[in-house]
Amino acid sequence: MHVVITGASGLVGTALIAQLRQRGVSVTAVSRNPRAHLALSGVNWTGWDGLADAVSGAAGVVNLAGEGIVDQRWTSARKSALRDSRIDTTRQVVQAIQEAGEKPGVLISASAIGYYGNIVERESTESAPPGNDFLAQLCVDWEAEAKASGVRTVAARIGIIMSTDGGALPRLLMPFKLGLGGPIGLGRAWWSWVHIDDVVGGLLYALEENYVEGAINLTAPNPVRNNQFSSALGRAVRRPALMPVPPVALKLMLGEGASVLLASQRILPTRTLDLGYRFRFTDIDSALQDLVG
Repeated sequence: MHVVITGASGLVGTALIAQLRQRGVSVTAVSRNPRAHLALSGVNWTGWDGLADAVSGAAGVVNLAGEGIVDQRWTSARKSALRDSRIDTTRQVVQAIQEAGEKPGVLISASAIGYYGNIVERESTESAPPGNDFLAQLCVDWEAEAKASGVRTVAARIGIIMSTDGGALPRLLMPFKLGLGGPIGLGRAWWSWVHIDDVVGGLLYALEENYVEGAINLTAPNPVRNNQFSSALGRAVRRPALMPVPPVALKLMLGEGASVLLASQRILPTRTLDLGYRFRFTDIDSALQDLVG
């Protein structure tokens, strides 16, 4: 079995490669600078100019390329970079698949629960309509590019990833360990989180089960309000979680990008569960205990 991964050096790509290698799967990772990663054992690195050859005959292609959503303050230039790093790279992946001598079995292209917009209290499953803000339109266009591949295509709408290797959790840990952590504002916003093991598990399931197609939500079955998340993180590190974070502070740091952390999204993985995937971590306490307890 041979799998091609773009965005392989990121949080999800690194974790996915580790699991594939444990299973004895051959991995080709695509990078703008493949020489920088050659020391990673057991992985074949190639540049984007070698993508068409790499995907030919592959069991699957996992497209994870994209700039970090909350890594920097959103400016007009940053928003353009967020779009280009997803839309343009996905277009290149699709073109490579179309040109491949032997088509891969599946394209799994990352998306995000930002697809649904800021929906406050409403529960949303994979059948819910998209939102109308910047991030929602980005996800809609991102997924549309992937659909042109001509092979079985899966759009993996990923929630707030819980991992100690990246994402939101490492940024939150230090203030919580110092007893300075707490909810954002009143803490009423819904957070649709997912353990990194279930992100990888869901991607592997989509790779291996050929009836998985279309949109799937990779979010734990039990989303929590932000104040519940804060309390759970406090319990995991055995510290109080009583210091609220003013929303204005996030807006000053991230500008419009603060909407990602301030949005209320109650996302359920209904179709993912119906397709047969079983989440390893279904409640926030067990997830955080596993990661930082």
